Formats: sequence, structure tokens, C-alpha cells
Amino acid sequence: MLLVLISGFALSQAFRTAAGIMAPPLQQAFGLTPQQLGLFAAAFHFSFAAPQLFMGMGIDVYGPKRTVVAVFPLAIAGALVTATATGYPLLILGQVLTGIGCAPAFLVCTVFISRRFPLERFAAVNGAALGIGSVGLLLTGTPLAWIIEHLSWRAGFFALAACAAAAWLAIALLVRDEPRSGAHQAVDVLGALRGYGELFRLPHTLGIIGLALFSYAAFMALRGLWLTPLLIERYGFTLVQTGNVAIALSVLGMFSAPLFGRLDPGERRRRGWILACALLTALMFFGMALRPGAALEVALALAVSLLSGFGTLQYADVRSAYPARMTGRAMAVFTMAMFLGVALMQGLTGGIASAAQARHVERYAAVMAAIGGFLCLGALLFRLLPAPAGKGLAERSQSAP
Repeated sequence: MLLVLISGFALSQAFRTAAGIMAPPLQQAFGLTPQQLGLFAAAFHFSFAAPQLFMGMGIDVYGPKRTVVAVFPLAIAGALVTATATGYPLLILGQVLTGIGCAPAFLVCTVFISRRFPLERFAAVNGAALGIGSVGLLLTGTPLAWIIEHLSWRAGFFALAACAAAAWLAIALLVRDEPRSGAHQAVDVLGALRGYGELFRLPHTLGIIGLALFSYAAFMALRGLWLTPLLIERYGFTLVQTGNVAIALSVLGMFSAPLFGRLDPGERRRRGWILACALLTALMFFGMALRPGAALEVALALAVSLLSGFGTLQYADVRSAYPARMTGRAMAVFTMAMFLGVALMQGLTGGIASAAQARHVERYAAVMAAIGGFLCLGALLFRLLPAPAGKGLAERSQSAP
């Protein structure tokens, strides 16, 4: 059942990174500016992030399967709208529908794991889920580039819609939710919203959100938006060559998340690892801003992909920081922060690229430096704001109402 749920997450990964490989043909077809391209990519992530609180409520009250089966068809519809778009507004509408449809895709996997596996196995299993779900990133590398070059960018979105329909059907047929208890049936919307208020009253929530806004966003800004145009414009790569680089990043990501899950140092040292990985990733982006040459730039991008697996440790940090009755909502808030961060990063870097171009500054240098700076800001917030009190929260969860 977990593997079937991961198939929906894999399609979510494909949709959120499609803008990167689609950037050149969309710019050619619609005459998009860098800022419009950034907003196109950001539209998915804003619409993905905005309903996360409601997705968490739905999962806590109705279960993972019911939630994803009800919402995921919007992703299929959104892909079809994008594929048939005749102008920029319809491109944005398609991205919005797809983002809402994909909103519960990974959250249902995380909650399923937290409910069906012991706490001490959460990081390893969740890391494996992240790794397997990264197969979706492979779709938006060389395969999607090949479809675009030999057919069209519209055919690429039609293919993604077909894959999403197959994933939805598999989830509907093969996944079973746990029986709902009387307590779950008694929860109402106002009660669930009060649960979010309880979560935000905990002092460590803001520190967790502070880094979540920028950590995954940094990788997604590179892999999901700027990698393809950077390699084409800086170094003359073809679309398929950039697709090959994207595939390499995706394969590393598939191994990175499970690796960090297996290497999880435990609650006492985990936050130190998270901070170190965030700062090291920022250093990679500063290196890319210096335009070090094609080979070294690709190597730095690969290093960013390898380090991106530390998000597994962030999920484990969230899982250990809140009692079991708040798991769905805590994961929803964390996921919302991550994807609001992605949307903000892609929108802001689009504006930064346009501003740099107007001032005759190499736009990719400005974009890479800005991403590194945002990551440093997130690391600073994570370090200075209060940390979770310790594993007492997790222990109390065993007796939580």
C-alpha cells in the first residue's frame, strides 16, 4: 500500500519539476519573460502549499486514502488544461489545479508511515519513500526532454496526465485506510483548527518552519526551474544534454534521501546535522554563482542534489517534536512551509533574474547567489529560534488522547 501511495508522490515530483525542462519551449511558444517563467513554476507550489492545513485535517479525520482519492483528480485535470493552453493565463490555471491535486501526495505517505511503522524506523522508512518517489524526477529529465524534442511540450503534459490517472486508479483500488475510531468521527472542522492553534503555541514550531521555507526550495529552484536554462545559455547544452544532467541529479536524489534516513544520528545530534547540511548547500550555490565552468558547475549541482537528502532528517525532527495525535497537522504545517518556500523562491528568483538582466548583470550569478543567501537565512532562524524540548513529546504521545 505504501508503494502505491508513493506512486502518487512520484507524479507530484514530476509535475513540480516539469517547469525546468519545459522552460525553453514555453518561452519560445508564449514569449515568456524570466519573471513570468518564475511565476509559472511558482503557481504550482503556491497552490500546493495553500491547502496543506486542510489536507492535514482531512488525513487526521478521514484517513490518507480518502483524502488523496478525493483530491488527486484535480492534478489530472490541471495537466490537461496546461497541455491545451492557448495563453499564459491558462498555463497558470493548469498549474494551480495541478498543485491543489498534488497537495496531499507526500503528506499521505508520511502520515501512513508514522501510523504503520515504529517511531525508531520512521526516518529510514520515510527516507526510502522519498528516494523511491524521486523516480518522478527521472520522468522530467531525459524522457520528457525526448518527448518535447520529438513531439511537443503539449505531448509532455498529456503523458504526465496519463501517468497521474494510472497512479490515482491504483491508489483507489489497492490502498486501505485504518478503521476510523469514534474519536476520529467526533472531530469537527473547528476542533481541527483549534489543533493548529495548539501546534503554533509550541515555541519550537517557528524554528522548524524557518528553515523549512528555504531548504527544499533551494533544491527545487535549481532542479525545477533554473538548471535547464542555465546550462543552455551559459554553456550551450542541448535540451537532451540538460535532461541527462537532470537525470543524474534525480538519481542522486533517489539515493540521498534513503542514505540520510539510514544515517540519522538520533534526536540528540540530528539538528546539528541539519544545520551543517543547510550551510554546506548554501556554499555550493555561492560556488555556482561564480560561473566556475561547465564541469565544475555540474559537479556543484550534483553535490546540491546529494545534500538535498537532509530533508529526511527534517521530517524526522518534526515527527519527534509533536505527539502522535498532532502528526497529520504537524506534517501539514511543515509541508506547507516547504512548498510556500518553493513558490516564494521561484517567484523571487524570477524577479531577481529580470532585475539583474535589466542592470546588465549575469542573471544566473544573481539567482544562485540569492538562493545561497536565502538558505543562510533559514539556517540562522533554525539555529536561533527555540528547539524542541526533547523526546518527551514523543513519549507522551503514547498516552495522548
